Amino acid sequence: MREQHMTAAESEESPYYTSTHLMAVAASRVLEDNKSVFVGTGLPMIAAMFAQRTHAPNLLIIFEAGAVGPQMRVLPISVGDSRTCYKAIAASSMHDNMSFAQAGWLDYGFLGGAQIDKYGNLNTTYIGGTWDNPKVRLPGSGGANDVGSNCRGTIIIMRQEAQKFVERVTFITTPGYLDGPGARERAGLPAGSGPIKVISQLGVYGFDEETKLMKLESIHPGITIDQIRESTGFDLIIPDDVPETMPPTPQGVALLRELDPTGMAIGK
Repeated sequence: MREQHMTAAESEESPYYTSTHLMAVAASRVLEDNKSVFVGTGLPMIAAMFAQRTHAPNLLIIFEAGAVGPQMRVLPISVGDSRTCYKAIAASSMHDNMSFAQAGWLDYGFLGGAQIDKYGNLNTTYIGGTWDNPKVRLPGSGGANDVGSNCRGTIIIMRQEAQKFVERVTFITTPGYLDGPGARERAGLPAGSGPIKVISQLGVYGFDEETKLMKLESIHPGITIDQIRESTGFDLIIPDDVPETMPPTPQGVALLRELDPTGMAIGK
């Protein structure tokens, strides 16, 4: 099944999708056929499954808990759900699958966070205060550092608010481009790796090739540049001509609902 795209005008006349549908489909479009992706629970899982059922049938999906190369019919509850092994080529281990990233075998990895800064650094450790006395204590890396450090390209999915898109994260749990061009390489991370896309409910972002600063690539239907600026706590690169994100098609939304019949990731 391939998506049959509608025009922006047609989508405005038919509000048949939610921002969550749009985020999932936008994330899936980054994934290419014959590539590998390290996937977590929720929207990343739906995005990978959607890509596999549409434009990337040979996408190799890898889960932290050990499954490699499944062809899932419905959304598993978590990365440890036995359904992640449906038609898989291997039911391996967390050790092996994390090692794949360290060996440089993973093309993409999905990430999220409580904070992200202009260089794509992510924080899931603590916010405000000090290490010993934080304002908010968060769960930590949970493997995100391994993915962000070693995968060739990371795709970040998170809700956009000014307190989440910040000038500087309180703590770098997972490195983006650290403090700018060349910083990852100086830190000993693989050359050419790093975040490639940030997908929020407002738009799709990339990173400027020269400065490594976050850059708006497309704006979702119905969203304004002012909304983008108000929801970003740093100076975002905004080109003069920003295209509109192509919305999901009715067929695409129907497929999302088929993949997630209980609405765990995409909502009811």
